[in-house]
Amino acid sequence: MVQVIRVERKASVLTPSQLACLSHVPTINLTAGCAHECLYCYARGYSGHPGRGRVVLFANTLEKLRQELPRKRKRPAAVYFSPSCDAFQPVPEVLDLAYEVFAFLLRRGIGVAVLTKGRIPDRHMGLLRANAPLVHAGIGLTTLDRHVWETFEPWTAAPDVRVAQVRDLVRAGIDTQVRLDPILPGVTDGEGTLDDVFATLAGLGVRDAAVSTAFMRPRIVRTLRRDVRDKVMASALLSHYVSGPTLTMKGAGTALLVPPVETRRGIYRRVRRIAARHGVGVRVCACKNGDLAVGSCHIAGRWDRPRRAQAQGELFAAETPSDAPGDPEVVVERT
Repeated sequence: MVQVIRVERKASVLTPSQLACLSHVPTINLTAGCAHECLYCYARGYSGHPGRGRVVLFANTLEKLRQELPRKRKRPAAVYFSPSCDAFQPVPEVLDLAYEVFAFLLRRGIGVAVLTKGRIPDRHMGLLRANAPLVHAGIGLTTLDRHVWETFEPWTAAPDVRVAQVRDLVRAGIDTQVRLDPILPGVTDGEGTLDDVFATLAGLGVRDAAVSTAFMRPRIVRTLRRDVRDKVMASALLSHYVSGPTLTMKGAGTALLVPPVETRRGIYRRVRRIAARHGVGVRVCACKNGDLAVGSCHIAGRWDRPRRAQAQGELFAAETPSDAPGDPEVVVERT
């Protein structure tokens, strides 16, 4: 079972991101560490990462947000969740806090932009649906292959669950982007694999996707070598990072290990060609591909145009208890 460590946040809740694609919105991390523990995750390389099987919950986030927001000279149009964790981790305390913070912001007409690879509980989905004009949802979909999923991200929502969530979000009229991020070179960048993904997305009505190949730090490389059980798959992936350059993340000044430029260029050409075949537009993340791409991948959506605020009575009840019917308790247990 994941150990949840409750702490009081001392720094500001609404924090600017160093990433260029997030420069227009403040961000909130509800936790340090993430119960999904994807083996390729860049956040596992941070010095403040609490370690495997541990999540630090910033328990006073809502209280500090209540104090902080009125002091802002300009109220933000939206808030992004989360630069280095997932708001929909399968941990009840995290899900409860996410719901409370989302409801607080939406009730005040402030948008919520969220990127997740997790399972969105019914009560959260109801809140997002009821406030659709104020929501941008990003769903990370690395693969449709269960073996690849179980190998690299087994504690996330299964691919079929994420596909169903994309369908529900699109049907609800929520601005929805699917992110093939990271693409794992040698594992998820094949012609057939990508065609299956984009055919599925097109069938769901998705018209916007963002992509980037995985980037690495030395600690992540060590994790992959040690923990990926399919050694053939691990070798196929890591072979692309032996001779690749060190690239500085645009806006963050962080050095990253990336595949050679020609490898990435070839992957993105293939992605664009296949996506276009299915009528899906593709954005390459310029923050992680400053040598190949320009502009924004719109990871937090577009908030430069006014969005219609919901009527007060339309807000999904923020007082809905965490044990509401249809929303079973979610607990991570690990062996």
